[in-house]
Amino acid sequence: MTDGHLFNNIFLGGRGGTNPGHLKISPGGILWKKQGGGKAVEVDRADILGVTWMKVPRTNQLSVLIKGGPWYKFTGFRDQDLSTLTNFFQSHGITPEEKQLSVSGRNWGEVDLNGNMLTFLVGSKQAFEVSLADVSQTQMQGKNDVILEFHVDDTTGANEKDSLMELSFHIPNNNTQYIGDENHPPAQVFRDLIVQKADVGAGGEEAVVTFEGIAILTPRGRYSVELHLSFLRLQGQANDFKIQYSSVVRLFLLPKFDTDFVVQSNLSMSEDLLYTKYKDKLEPSYKGLIHEVFTTILRGLSSAKVTRPGKFRSCQDGYAVKSSLKAEDGVLYPLEKSFFFLPKPPTLILHEEIDYVEFERHAAGGSNMHYFDLLIRLKTEQEHLFRNIQRNEYHNLFDFIRMKISSSGRMMEVLLLMILERKNLMPVKNPGKKDFKREVSSSKAVTKRKSRDGEESQKKRKPKKKKDPNAPKRSKSAYVIFSQMERENVKKSNPGIVFGEITKALADKWNAMSAEEKEPYEEMARDDKQRYKSQVQLII
Repeated sequence: MTDGHLFNNIFLGGRGGTNPGHLKISPGGILWKKQGGGKAVEVDRADILGVTWMKVPRTNQLSVLIKGGPWYKFTGFRDQDLSTLTNFFQSHGITPEEKQLSVSGRNWGEVDLNGNMLTFLVGSKQAFEVSLADVSQTQMQGKNDVILEFHVDDTTGANEKDSLMELSFHIPNNNTQYIGDENHPPAQVFRDLIVQKADVGAGGEEAVVTFEGIAILTPRGRYSVELHLSFLRLQGQANDFKIQYSSVVRLFLLPKFDTDFVVQSNLSMSEDLLYTKYKDKLEPSYKGLIHEVFTTILRGLSSAKVTRPGKFRSCQDGYAVKSSLKAEDGVLYPLEKSFFFLPKPPTLILHEEIDYVEFERHAAGGSNMHYFDLLIRLKTEQEHLFRNIQRNEYHNLFDFIRMKISSSGRMMEVLLLMILERKNLMPVKNPGKKDFKREVSSSKAVTKRKSRDGEESQKKRKPKKKKDPNAPKRSKSAYVIFSQMERENVKKSNPGIVFGEITKALADKWNAMSAEEKEPYEEMARDDKQRYKSQVQLII
């Protein structure tokens, strides 16, 4: 019990909908990671103020209150998980509280303001609750009605079709919870409390700083970018977009070209707010390159981390290589912990999600021999094929991947395989330039794919077609099938073996096998190849 508990398929609730992920509860705190990478929530044990359980439709919900922050709500727990986690929390000095959900359908009751959460109670049971951090404006309608307007977030459409925009409360003059007078009725008292806790008011409507005429790729056009206290707004001639900082997971500052455009920006913010809430995060004014000033201010307001290019440099000392993904041309940024393809489709690939990488050369003849492809296969069996990378980028890109593997405590096995077999490289001659090499073992540990030109490379090339997202999975080589089947046996026969040594052991074992011993795997590879061809023909 002291080691903690790990739960899969746990949903984190929020204004943008629910996101599935993995939740780990340990004596040190709580860690939730979004499935497929991205947003992570980490709460230290010392920051936890309270924990509550609630039975919700078809599952159970765990709510965690942290110091000076919101409630985190996790759903997806089974009934048997309640007693296990309750005992775990109690053994570490936290007593979970059980709440009940009201299902009576009544729309009258009491309002409880706890921190930045508003809870509507019917009797002693909770009917609903909202975060006051999402409230953008409050206003009185008559003497007894209070209207709460919520922030619009244009990023929520990906998860939820509907979004809460407005909520109205009717508070009669005889209300005993919020006592007022003739000039200050109970509804006005309630509104004042909301304004105080939600931190809304006249200052919340004014932009902290505005950047005019910024060229944006998605959505395409020129926009005025307004940075507010809790959101940013893109204002164009025809469109208006708003993004909540709570929806921002990470910022990427990826140089595309050099610029010397210098700006000076003064923040429109009170000194009290600047030197309290944003102390050590923001300064009264900034002067410098526009992208640096914009990123610094946005980071201070959103508290999101900034990722910049790492050690990779292209042959022209740039930070990215030109390539194509599907039918779109763009640039691929090899970063310290991920690959990022821009501008569309914007594709982020974390290193920890990669199963293996293949370098694929084009067949000799024609202009295609000056390019190569990079195939990245994920552990989810999804593949990303980056086409038409210039051949002179190969050595820098390969050396960068090799460096990331050798310096990583957790090796990516097929990537390491290419390094181990470098002595068996197949050169492709090109007069006047360095030899371009593709990682291919003489024992066929990695099977060379046919180029898109194939045997008809001399014929006229057909125009490129868009890749079908429902296309069948590519066929596997004999070595890949062998390594997948034998990996567990190598682990069992060599307790304590590390990832890199597993790959080396598999490669040595494969190279030592005779043609007869390899034949079953070759046959499975031929069957898989035939399967792929048959599925492709069915689609055609």
